[in-house]
Amino acid sequence: MSTPSEPRSPHDGQALEPIRVLRPRRTDALAELMREFRQDTGQEPDGYEPVVLPGKPPAGSEALTQELPPVARRSRRHPGAVPPGAGLRRAAVAVAVLAAAVIGFGGALLLRSEQPDATATPAPPRSAAPAPDPTPSPPATAPVDPDGAGTLREGATGPEVTELQQRLLRIPDVYRDGSASGRYDPTLTAAVARFQLWYGIRGDESGVYGNDTRAALESRTPAGTS
Repeated sequence: MSTPSEPRSPHDGQALEPIRVLRPRRTDALAELMREFRQDTGQEPDGYEPVVLPGKPPAGSEALTQELPPVARRSRRHPGAVPPGAGLRRAAVAVAVLAAAVIGFGGALLLRSEQPDATATPAPPRSAAPAPDPTPSPPATAPVDPDGAGTLREGATGPEVTELQQRLLRIPDVYRDGSASGRYDPTLTAAVARFQLWYGIRGDESGVYGNDTRAALESRTPAGTS
């Protein structure tokens, strides 16, 4: 055990109160306890053996020190445990086998359907159909006027137009100051439309000299009268 320090004479000044006491840590306390135990009992404590520790390591000890290789850690597996990834590999193999079987079955059916049946009776060859006789096209006919064959309209010329103008001149105020030029001009068209309106002629198009307008005009202007 450590011995207390010798007493000193009291300090003449004002006593100082300790704020913080620093005590050195003693690392040899266990060694001192073991030494006192041996002195008191004369024997070593149970479970301990005296070991002589050298003050300094022997010369060249650092060169003799070797680094041990790392120990590989072995995973403890159960004897019946399945290694990781084995289930996925088995599933992939099963899917591949199934796909190959389906493809082979489909190919067999396709080949069987493409092979001709030997027992089937061949169809008789088709005879060529006779070519139809060319039908002669009907001759082109002149377009028929919807108001009749002798219908006159704007743009027509000839003696029939002249006769129409002369008959209209005999009707009061229908073709006033008109000319008998033989041309179906807009003035004659307006005169024919006026005649149709005044006398209630509805069978022909307005301004067109058709069968109904011709019959009404000829009945009012007989030949040989002026």
